[in-house]
Amino acid sequence: MSTVQARPATLWEAGNRRAPAVLRLASALLVTAAVLDLLLSGRLGLFFDLVFVTLSVGLALAVRPSDFFPVGVFPPLAMFGVVLLLAISRPEAVARADDGAVQATVSGLSGHAIGLALGYAACLGLLAVRRQWVATHPR
Repeated sequence: MSTVQARPATLWEAGNRRAPAVLRLASALLVTAAVLDLLLSGRLGLFFDLVFVTLSVGLALAVRPSDFFPVGVFPPLAMFGVVLLLAISRPEAVARADDGAVQATVSGLSGHAIGLALGYAACLGLLAVRRQWVATHPR
């Protein structure tokens, strides 16, 4: 008589958190990273980009499969939101001090384009791998 043992969840199927909770936490962590970066260097810099990429990967792995869409659109909107808030309140943190809000937003986004591209590509890539895995390995 053979007993069937339940296999442990793989990295691709382990995410089981709801999107709203995960996105609220990610937003809070991203704003916290921006504030810490401003306190440390006075500008939005590499620390923020590293946190952004890490959060993008974490989001893609933490969310349940039915909530892939909100996580898939979150990274660029989050980056835009943080840069826009800084462009309005402290343009010197993302651009030149005399730039207007629109120019500072564009400059800030272009200055963090590599972090944005890496984080977004990693997020979408991981979501695609997880989607494929869940489709071919039903539990």
